[in-house]
Amino acid sequence: MSWLMFFSFAICFLMGIPLAIVMGITGFAVILAMGVPLEVVAQRMFTGIDSFPLMAVPFFILAGDLMNRGGTTIRIIGFANSLVGHIRGGLAHACVVANMIFAGISGSSVADASAIGSIMIPSMEKSGYELDFSAALNSVAATIGPIIPPSIIMVIYGVSVNVSVGGLFAAGFLPGIMMGLALMFVVSRVAKKRNYPVSEGFSGKKVALEFKSAIWALLAPVIILGGILGGIFTPTEAAAVAVIYSFFVGKFVFKEITWKELPGILFQSGATTGAIL
Repeated sequence: MSWLMFFSFAICFLMGIPLAIVMGITGFAVILAMGVPLEVVAQRMFTGIDSFPLMAVPFFILAGDLMNRGGTTIRIIGFANSLVGHIRGGLAHACVVANMIFAGISGSSVADASAIGSIMIPSMEKSGYELDFSAALNSVAATIGPIIPPSIIMVIYGVSVNVSVGGLFAAGFLPGIMMGLALMFVVSRVAKKRNYPVSEGFSGKKVALEFKSAIWALLAPVIILGGILGGIFTPTEAAAVAVIYSFFVGKFVFKEITWKELPGILFQSGATTGAIL
């Protein structure tokens, strides 16, 4: 069977077929050659994802989409800008800080890049930042998303190799913070070299106002991480809590989510989940 697997893989690969499809064709050819019933394939596909911890993946994705649509993102960005906007290259620093905060909600680099980038990149471009720098910075800052818990990748890894997802979350917090600080150091050097603009000076009053506006958004990662690390609920339960909290804040506090928008949000979250799993 090894020769069949090798030649099937090599032929499909040389034909320019995408690697994922090549692996599927190769596996299917071997299954047919071995005479394995096709029903087993469906059973294996189901049992492969029949895991309670994996339920955290769609829940965290949905929580991120609800937060983004519910007005959380713009408030997080406003708070981040009030903290670091007075530094040279302030909007770039705010982009990094906002991604770090949003990482504690979504657990996905794709969600971070989409939510923060859709607002920050146009704002940075209007303020005199090059488009390529703005896009690259947001893309790199979004990679902190899978490091700072909750992390979708950590959930999948923990289920795959049978290790504690909560332990992975605890281990990822400090490296994620260090990544963000290191990126801000690089941004400061680039901003000084290119003479990027500085926002208005630091104002404690403005920070307090932005904090008050963003308090409901900032409580989300506190509730999620505090509950997991404090042993109050499991990562899967934390994901469900995040969905309920995100919907409550977006619908009843910020009042930016309507009932008509829910099917679209659910569909988008389902499509993202399908691509990941």
